[in-house]
Amino acid sequence: MNQKVFFLLASLIATSVFGQVGGRSTYQFLNLSNSPRQAALGGKTITNYDYDPTQALFNPASINPEMDNQLSLNYFNYIGDINYGSVAYAYLWDRRTQVLHAGVTYINYGKFDGYDELGNPTNTFSGGEVALSLGHARNIAFTNFHVGANIKLISSTLEQYSSFGGAIDIGLMYVYEDWDLQITGVARNIGTQFSPYDTEYEPLPFELIFGISQTLENIPIRWHFTLENMQRWKIAFANPNEAVTDLEGNSQEEKINFIDHAFRHMIVGIEIFPEGGFNIRLGYNLRRGEELRIIEKRAFAGLSAGFSLRLNKLRFSYSYVKYSTAASTSNFGLNINLQ
Repeated sequence: MNQKVFFLLASLIATSVFGQVGGRSTYQFLNLSNSPRQAALGGKTITNYDYDPTQALFNPASINPEMDNQLSLNYFNYIGDINYGSVAYAYLWDRRTQVLHAGVTYINYGKFDGYDELGNPTNTFSGGEVALSLGHARNIAFTNFHVGANIKLISSTLEQYSSFGGAIDIGLMYVYEDWDLQITGVARNIGTQFSPYDTEYEPLPFELIFGISQTLENIPIRWHFTLENMQRWKIAFANPNEAVTDLEGNSQEEKINFIDHAFRHMIVGIEIFPEGGFNIRLGYNLRRGEELRIIEKRAFAGLSAGFSLRLNKLRFSYSYVKYSTAASTSNFGLNINLQ
């Protein structure tokens, strides 16, 4: 692999903001938030069971009749001139087959200046990836459990190198309508590369996510609690800036304990007026906040916020996500009721 592609991959890893669980697999764009709603709630919320068809891109068990004829279009102005987005649509075929879901996720990494091994400039090049998703869910007879699956075909082009792969997502959701309670778990990106970029086959970004959410009784607030990256418990790492040096010059690195690892898996979010025409969303990603914070300086890393506004059959959504003092994103979404 030449210097140009090495530079591109290094740039992607640096900007993906996945910390210690990044850089271990290919097609990392599959784990980016797929809607402003999800981004505002912390990044990987999987517990929404309603009209929103983009939720099914992360959790196929959430596919339900409320999504019938709902079209969602989403655009993300990401870090470093990277742009990505998603399109999702659901259709109620019949009461027996229930709902069929289709979605597309894409990312465009922009243009890069190419250099040869001696540092001489060559041609500019670009990179992009896209995933096509088809999903379906069913209620397990005589229970409150719903099971769903997505099948994804993935195409990636980085400079002159290209790759093609496939994956499936499997989700299970418990919906208790009396308490307006949802509990769910998803195994995402179970798959392989059909053709690698060069000769080596790389793993896909497999992830286990668990979530729970509920609307408070007599209070227009819905809370969300998510545990991400549960396939790998130890994802915290010692920050070199937290090392302590004694008077004799001996340095002792930051100690990482059970609580540190536990917090790195947590994402919390709330929706205010979740059923209203105007909706406010707030979230905090604890791993992002810890890994991207600046020592002794308030940077608000890990915080996210957004809103949605419904106008007849249109719902506009916006979210703002803070990564660090130097990096933040604005995200836009439009949900259209085609009925």
